Amino acid sequence: MQALNIVWLRNDLRCYDNAVLSSAVEDAARTGAAVLALFIATPETWQLHDMAPIKQDLIRRRVVQLQQEIATLNIPLLAVEGSSYQQVSTVFAALCRQYQLKVFVQAEYELREQQRDAAVEQLVLAQDGQFICFDTQCLMPPGTIRTQQGDIYKVFTPFKRTWLAKLKEQGVHCYARPKALPAANLQLALPALPALKNGDNSSAQWPVTEAQVLELMRAFCREKVQDYHKARDFPAIDGTSKLSAYLALGVVSPAQCVARLQLEAADSWQQDKSGAEVWLSELIWREFYKHILVAYPQLIKHQPFQADTAAIRWNNNPSLFQAWCDGMTGYPIVDAAMRQLNQTGWMHNRLRMITAGFLVKDLHIDWRLGERYFMSKLIDGDFAANNGGWQWAASTGTDAAPYFRIFNPLSQSEKFDPQGDFIRLYVPQLSKLQGKALHWPHALGGVKGYPAPVVDHAVARKQTLALFAEVKKPG
Repeated sequence: MQALNIVWLRNDLRCYDNAVLSSAVEDAARTGAAVLALFIATPETWQLHDMAPIKQDLIRRRVVQLQQEIATLNIPLLAVEGSSYQQVSTVFAALCRQYQLKVFVQAEYELREQQRDAAVEQLVLAQDGQFICFDTQCLMPPGTIRTQQGDIYKVFTPFKRTWLAKLKEQGVHCYARPKALPAANLQLALPALPALKNGDNSSAQWPVTEAQVLELMRAFCREKVQDYHKARDFPAIDGTSKLSAYLALGVVSPAQCVARLQLEAADSWQQDKSGAEVWLSELIWREFYKHILVAYPQLIKHQPFQADTAAIRWNNNPSLFQAWCDGMTGYPIVDAAMRQLNQTGWMHNRLRMITAGFLVKDLHIDWRLGERYFMSKLIDGDFAANNGGWQWAASTGTDAAPYFRIFNPLSQSEKFDPQGDFIRLYVPQLSKLQGKALHWPHALGGVKGYPAPVVDHAVARKQTLALFAEVKKPG
């Protein structure tokens, strides 16, 4: 039976710095095995996970592009349309009947993904194949950053300190793009699954070639990162990297980002509160939440990290929730942010904090409803980062904002959109207003076509303190 190395692609849709691809190619060069890259779309499971249509479209566009890029290595990329994770096993069962398989994969951390991988591994091993898994989603894999007592860090700052010490000790290793293999003629008899469908092109504004994405990352590290600490909180300024969608899909890796940062900002990436150091912190936050997710799998089941907060009696008023979703709360910065999300599939990070805090602490709606809504809209939806961010904002998570620290949406608006440029972009009804009136048009008696505020922030704040005090009482 012919030997076949399968590069099973999921959230690692790249040729550079891809341990799975490089290892499969290296093994094939040594053993003479053929190599096949495989991507199986599972839209029913994506739907179950609330994956945004714009993210699904970006995946489809990226896979089509990757087919061309990986073909230059003489590796065919078979991209098929399944329905759910159950069909993944069907494809592998058919391949096992035809070839001696070595399956190369990158580890995934979520529950259903682990169950899917365990089923495929069992199937491959039963046919005397091999299942070779690389834990390369993070630069420092979950479980490798621990306290001196061997425990998982629950607070970010000491986690970051240990992460940086480990980085200094081991450095960054990126895999080169593999060299082309001799062309192989593979005859595959597979289940009757259609080829990967085209998406709806909703992500057309986002480039998908690996060269373009790498240039975005390099240009940010070269030209913008030095001002990141000053510009990153202002949504009207193009001051962030916009790489989150590509990190979520694995078009670029954390190792590539850190290696480029060290190269372009060699003098400043270790300087406290420099732009480069602050951006590196954001990459470390991303890893921190993945480490937490692996250590506390109950988070996958939408449990709060702080168990006592499960007893909070949320209001969950459906009309208030709908007003928040639609960007019709009467709070201009909140509404502009939600409209940005609805219209573009992306939201600036400062605005994610403001809108999440508003939903939970002004409207008293369960953070899980907001977490799910974000996932259903975000092009960069990533379970660990989204869950971590929402639990931070809701004061239910690890290292969360204390519950008595409550964003005032008006002061946030005046501080981070001082000229109102961002609000004007997404709330045209307010475009003619200036100064404080733009941030709070209700002082003038309101503006035609723009809603009155759905809650009084000062009253809502007191109610929030009471909700949390109720569950935080000793005993």
